[in-house]
Amino acid sequence: MLLNLIYNTGICIYALSLLFYISDCVSRNPVAKRIGTGLLVITSLLLAAGIGLRAMTEGHFPVSTPSDFLLLLAFSIAVISLAFHWLNKSEYAILLMNIVGFAVMLLNRQWISEGNNVLTSWETEQRLLLLHIGLASISFAALTVGAVFAAMYMFLHRKLKVKQWNDTIRRLPSLEMLDLYSYRALIIGTWILVGSLALAVVSVASAGRWSLLTDIKVLTTLIALGMYMVYFMKRRLWKYTGKQAALWALVGYGFIVLNFFLNAWSNFHSWAGV
Repeated sequence: MLLNLIYNTGICIYALSLLFYISDCVSRNPVAKRIGTGLLVITSLLLAAGIGLRAMTEGHFPVSTPSDFLLLLAFSIAVISLAFHWLNKSEYAILLMNIVGFAVMLLNRQWISEGNNVLTSWETEQRLLLLHIGLASISFAALTVGAVFAAMYMFLHRKLKVKQWNDTIRRLPSLEMLDLYSYRALIIGTWILVGSLALAVVSVASAGRWSLLTDIKVLTTLIALGMYMVYFMKRRLWKYTGKQAALWALVGYGFIVLNFFLNAWSNFHSWAGV
């Protein structure tokens, strides 16, 4: 199967890219960093080829299976990582994002399939639902970036509190910048998630399937969205500290991840990648 070949090759190259990035993070190594970036570019191209192959197979943008959702998520994370590299952001942020992306690719091995299109039975509302799932995947990627910077904030805050200075600490952005990067990524991810949910409601209304709005997947997604709204209120209204905001951002992301694994109990769409 061509998709399997592309994906397996991508996993191998992604693993090599991570090793070079780890080498650069452990001890400054510009050569390893350049090689890791080059391998990440190749990985992104392979993932794009996989998405293109699925698009040709399905005849539309591929978001019909769990594999499609995770494939798009891994591609989004890889592209965001490259953007951060070209913007000369923290190497540690890039490394953490790619660890998540690599984990997503490994998880996807159990779902790789060119069949099992569970959405072909939908008619007019199908396109809306496809767009809804695509936006959900991009939102997941943005929220991942926000969680990475929140985790880095917590790490740096603790190190500074106990006055542990080393080369790793000196290579990290300031607490203020980490907080700002996390906040902006979470704003983007949350608004995209809102758009995704709005499309889901429209698709349900178009199909007249109002009972789906009480599905566990819809309810848990709304709870996750509510947690991020609380995060923004904590920052804007209650003037919470950066540490408290970062902790809440991580809790919200943990709920988003848990929400994905609730798919088995959902009837919204049989794989429910939101």
